Formats: sequence, structure tokens, C-alpha cells
Amino acid sequence: MIDIDQFLWKKMDVADEKMGSKLDLRGTNTELPALNNGLSDLEPTWSKAWRIPSFRRKLWAGFIVLAVIFTSLPFFFQRIEARDGLFFADLILQKLPAHNVSAAVFFLIWSCCLILLVRFYQDPMILLVTLWAYNGVTLVRMACIALISLNPPADFIPLADPITNYFYGGHYITHDLFFSGHTTTVFLIFLCLKKNIDRLYALVSSILLGFLLLIQHIHYSIDVLAAPVFTYAVFRLTLLFTKKEKDLLIPLHPG
Repeated sequence: MIDIDQFLWKKMDVADEKMGSKLDLRGTNTELPALNNGLSDLEPTWSKAWRIPSFRRKLWAGFIVLAVIFTSLPFFFQRIEARDGLFFADLILQKLPAHNVSAAVFFLIWSCCLILLVRFYQDPMILLVTLWAYNGVTLVRMACIALISLNPPADFIPLADPITNYFYGGHYITHDLFFSGHTTTVFLIFLCLKKNIDRLYALVSSILLGFLLLIQHIHYSIDVLAAPVFTYAVFRLTLLFTKKEKDLLIPLHPG
């Protein structure tokens, strides 16, 4: 009987020691903070980005180029509006009756822009890539507009967008046709965003937007179809241009 009691007491002592060691590990665990620090180091915070000299230089240079572009746009569009272009025989527009869908176009564009502004605050690489991609594709678009002179479709309906018209010098522009700036902007937002739900919304918006622009006869179909091609090409070049900064932070798109 005494032997059985001694055996049971030893088992209880061993159990207490194991329980105590588990409690000590919970109270003095140093691996979890290290893991949390490692995860936080993967986040491309603005404080980390700002400590990279090349990031600061490219960001400031990008804003300077953007300011020059915006300053020159009213003068540029004033010149192209004064010239006479060609009419394009568009079989798709001929089958689509013109309707005013300005409100839907306005909502799609600026809701995507709002999402992008929020992501700028969260991820500095999204801002850097978007900034230079937008600068590049805008310059390419200005070159195409200057070289390809088109008149708007005969039954086009002016687009009511006071925000965009402000950057155009307060006047409605009708000769900025090839290629579509509205489609370019939303498709570029799709390319630059990271979260799947954001990208899905921007992609669907860009497709709907292209269709609505045709419904309102603001652009020829070739203007809308060509926009994603030029935009994607400039976006890929921008990724190469910002590769150094991306490698120092985290990839814009995993893989």
C-alpha cells in the first residue's frame, strides 16, 4: 500500500513540473516577438521607404515631371483643339445609339482613384510605380494625339466631368482621342493595385468604362481598345525603372 502511494505522489510531482515549465514558457517566450518583428519588417512602410535615397529622388523627380505635364496640358490641348482631323468610320459605334452616361463614367473613374489614394498611404511602392507609369503613359498619349489627328464621332455627347476638365484648362476637349485617357487611367490603377478585391473592382470598372465611353460616343472603339496595350507596356517599363526600390522593400506583385 505504501509503495502505491509513493508511486502516485511521484506521478503528481512530475505532472506539476511539466505544467510549471509550460507556464514559464508562456511567460518568457521570446520567439513570438521576434516573429512579429520579422513580419513588420516585410511591410513597406513610409518610414522605411523614406530612408532609401533613390526612392526619395525618384519620388520627387516624379512629382516634378507630373507638375510639368499638368502645367503644359492646357496649352497642348488648346493647340490640338484648333486643328481639323479625320473622321473614323467605326462599325461598332454605328450599331450603338448614343446615350449620356456621364454620371456612371464619373463614378467609375473617381471611385477607383479614391481606392488608389488610400493604398498610396499604406504602400509607398504603389505610389512610386503609379506616379512614373502615369507620367510615362501620359507622355506617350500626348505624342499619339499630336501625331494622329482625329475629329470626334459625329454624334458624340460631351462628358460632364468637372474634375478632369479642370486639368484641361477648364474647357471641354474633344480631340484627345487616340488613345483613351479615361480607359488608360482606370486600367493603370488596376495594374498598380495589390489587393485582389481592389484589382477586381478596378478591372471590372475599366471594362465597363470602355463600354460606357462607346455608348456615349466619346471615343472611337480603336481608342478604347488601344489604351490597355499602351498602358501595360509603359507599366512594365516602370517596374524595371523602380526595381531597385521594390527589391529594398517588398515586391509589388508577389512572384
